Amino acid sequence: MGAQWKTKNKETTAAAKGRIFTKLAREIMVAARAGADPDMNPRLRLAMEQAKKASMPKDTIERAIKKGAGLLDDGVSFEKLTYEGFAPHRVPVIVECLTDNVNRTVTNIRILFRKGQLGNSGSVAWDFDYLGMIEATPESAGADAEVAAIEAGARDLEPAENGTTLFLTEPTDLDAVSRALPKHGFVVQSAQLGYRPKNPVTLDGAARAEVEAFLEAVDADDDVQNVYAGLAG
Repeated sequence: MGAQWKTKNKETTAAAKGRIFTKLAREIMVAARAGADPDMNPRLRLAMEQAKKASMPKDTIERAIKKGAGLLDDGVSFEKLTYEGFAPHRVPVIVECLTDNVNRTVTNIRILFRKGQLGNSGSVAWDFDYLGMIEATPESAGADAEVAAIEAGARDLEPAENGTTLFLTEPTDLDAVSRALPKHGFVVQSAQLGYRPKNPVTLDGAARAEVEAFLEAVDADDDVQNVYAGLAG
């Protein structure tokens, strides 16, 4: 959930953790529309796994499932909205929202993009690939990422931070690859569908700081679920 770029040396505040829990709960609720049984609902299973890794309380997860599945009287219906545009310095951005108030979200996004440029549908999507992205770590020194990728059915792989490998999949293969990787010596840390930039922009110094400040402001909005930026590094 949340931003798909990374800023270094950021402390996780209580407020930030609260926003993460809110985003995770919304994803669970939307996924649970297709059924409350995670064994029969791959999207729900992945959302629950993400929530558990973020240390979301079990009762919060269960309540979100019940709300999404319509098993509680106070169920909420969320609509998905996707926006495209540019951050400062022409960095392409895709923003995914889950909202129970479309007018509020539209207004907030327009305000946030005053420091960038809001585009039309398709204005930057061509510069991204929509993929399954799995971060996994080896259980032992003998685990071979290339062999695991082939055997599990991943499309590609690349090294990530702290000894983690990023396995890339076709969108329809995300769940199957996530289930298969542990059989080949890898522990899945996260798994999600998302956008990867084809031609990320390289920025340094004040320009990069300006873009990161813009992205953080967008991601902090309560209705924003994911932010994908074509920013290198």
